Amino acid sequence: MLQIHNTKKLLEELLLKEDSNGDKKITIADIGEKKINIPLINGNSECIEGTYHLSNLLQELAIEIGKGNEKETTISLDRIYEKPAHRVSRMIREKYWNDLTRSMDKDGLINVLQDDKMKSETFYVYIPYNDKMAFNYYNNLSKDINIQVISLPKKITPEYVLSINEKPGLLSLALNEDENKEIYGHPFVVPGGRFNEMFGWDSYFQSVGLLIDKKPHLIKGTLENFRYEIENYGSILTANRSYFITRSNPPFYSSMLKEYIENQNVTDISWISKMLSSVIKEYETVWMSKTRLCDNGLNRYYGDGIGYVVETEEGHFRETTEIYAQKFKMPVDEFEKKYINREIDVPELDEFFVHDRSLRESGHDTSSRLVNICASLNTVDLNALLYKYETDIAELIKTFFENTFESSNGKSYTTDYWEKFAEQRKSKMNAFLWNDKEETFYDYDFVNKEQVEYIAPTVLFPLWAKVCSPKQAELLVKKVLPLLKCKGGIVSCSKESRGNQPERQWDYPYGWAPHQMIVWKGLLNYGYGNEVQELVYRWLWLITKDAVDYNGTVAEKYDVVKCTHIIDVEYGNQGTDFEYIPNGGFGWMNASYQLGFSILNKELKDSLNELIDPDILFY
Repeated sequence: MLQIHNTKKLLEELLLKEDSNGDKKITIADIGEKKINIPLINGNSECIEGTYHLSNLLQELAIEIGKGNEKETTISLDRIYEKPAHRVSRMIREKYWNDLTRSMDKDGLINVLQDDKMKSETFYVYIPYNDKMAFNYYNNLSKDINIQVISLPKKITPEYVLSINEKPGLLSLALNEDENKEIYGHPFVVPGGRFNEMFGWDSYFQSVGLLIDKKPHLIKGTLENFRYEIENYGSILTANRSYFITRSNPPFYSSMLKEYIENQNVTDISWISKMLSSVIKEYETVWMSKTRLCDNGLNRYYGDGIGYVVETEEGHFRETTEIYAQKFKMPVDEFEKKYINREIDVPELDEFFVHDRSLRESGHDTSSRLVNICASLNTVDLNALLYKYETDIAELIKTFFENTFESSNGKSYTTDYWEKFAEQRKSKMNAFLWNDKEETFYDYDFVNKEQVEYIAPTVLFPLWAKVCSPKQAELLVKKVLPLLKCKGGIVSCSKESRGNQPERQWDYPYGWAPHQMIVWKGLLNYGYGNEVQELVYRWLWLITKDAVDYNGTVAEKYDVVKCTHIIDVEYGNQGTDFEYIPNGGFGWMNASYQLGFSILNKELKDSLNELIDPDILFY
C-alpha cells in the first residue's frame, strides 16, 4: 500500500516532472525520466517507473482527490501495477459506465443540456404536445435552470423542424412517478465525448456491455425511453436532440429487448406486452412506411428533412456547395446562407441532402459506400436487421404468448405471421443482395437495378441475423473476412472498395466497435470460434496497447492499420479529450471491450496482458 501524506501535492509534482507537453496526462509522447520516488508516511519511499505505471499513479491520485482526499490517502500498489487488460475492463465496469449515465430530470438535466455541437445561449427543451406532465415538470424546473420549454405541434413535419433549427435543444424522454409522487427520469447511457444525449443504435451496443457488467437497470431505462420516443416522436431517433426529430437510426430495438428479457429472466407479461407492442409499431410505421419500403419488398434508409444538415461541423459540405455557388455566381458563404434560408431553389442539392440524411440514419456517417446514393440502396445491413426484427418478434410471441399476441394497436399477430415475413425477406435478400459469382452479399441500387460491389463489414450482418445458409457463411468467411481483417481488427471497408475516394471515418483504415461486435457474434452463430478468438484479440490488443501508451485512453474509433487512436479525419476522435483520467471512455467501445474480454480464452488473455503483437501470435 502507498500511504501518501499530500495527495494533491504529489499529483502536481508528478505532472511537473513527467508531463512534458502539459496536457495533464502521462503518455509515450512525454519526454521525461519516467521514474518517481514517492515519500511515504512511514518514512520509506516507493519507486514507480514507466509510462504505464506512472499514468496509473496519476489516475489513482485524481480519483482520490475526486473523493475529497487531497491530503492523506492510501493507494493500493495492485492498482499501480495492475495488468493492463484487467485494468481497462475494471475501469469500464467500475467507473466509466457511471461517468456516462444521464437522466432527463432535476438531478440529471444539467449534464445533458451541454452540447458543444450547437452554439446557443439558451437551452431549449421540447415536449410532445400531449405530455402535460412533462410540460409542467420542465416549466417548474425552469425557475432554477436556464431552460425554455416549448410544446411541439401534434403533427411534426420537416418544415417545422426547419423552423426550429435556430433553436436547437433537447427532446424530452420518459418521466415517471415514484410512490411518493416524486417525478424522475429513466436513466440512460450516452456515448461520451461531445455526444451527451441518448443515441439510438449506440444504446444497443452499450447494452451488451452493460449486461456483462450487471447494470440491467440502465438498459431497462433506455427501453422505456425508446418506447416513449416511438409513441411521441414516431420512431427511435438518432438522438434526443431537436434536429434529429424526423430521423431514425439502425433498428436494434428488438435485439436489445430480447437480450434484456433473456438475461434478466423477465416474466412480467404486462411489461413484455407493452414493449413488444412498441417494437411492432416501430417496425410497421417506420420501416414498412412508403418512404422506406421499396417496390421490390426490401427496405432502404430514408432520412426526412429539408435542406442543410445542421448538426455537422462548419464547412463539412463546402466541397459540394462550392460547385453550386459557382453555378449561381456568388461567394460560397453567401450561397450557403441563402440555401439554408431557402431563398434559392436547388433541386440537385436537395437530392444530395436526401442521400446525406439517409446516410446518417444508417449510422455510417460518413462512408464512400453511401455518399450521394444511400436513399437509392437496399442495404445489406438494414435488411439483415429487419429480418432479425421479424424472427425476434416471432420468437417472443411463441415464448410468452402461446403463438398469438394481442398488440396495443388492437391487432392480433401470430408466430406464423412473422416467420412468413422473415422467410419472404430472406428469399428477397438472396434474390437481390446475394452475388453467386462473387459469393458475397452486396447492396442493391434499386434505381439502376444493379448491385453495388463494395466490401464492408455490413455484408457480414446476415451472419449476425442468421440469414445465411451454412454454405453462404462458409463463403463469407473464406472470401470476405480476409479482405477486412487488419492488424487491429475489422476495418470499415476493404482498401480496394475505398479506392481513391476522400478519407471518411467509416472507411478504410478505420475500425469501429459495432462492426467488431456484429462480426464476432455472427461468426459464433455459425461455429467459427477460432476466427473469433483471433479477431477479438486483435481488437483488444489495439485498445489495450493504446490505453497503456496514452494514459488509459479508450477512444471512439481507431486506425486498425497503423493501430492508433491518433487520427486526422472528419469529426475527430471522441473519448480522447480529458485530463488526469478518462471520463467515461466511449460507450460502445467500452461494450466491445467487455464483450471481447468475456469471449477471449485464458491463454489469449495472458498474451493480451503482455501486449504480444497479434501478427506474432497469428502468423
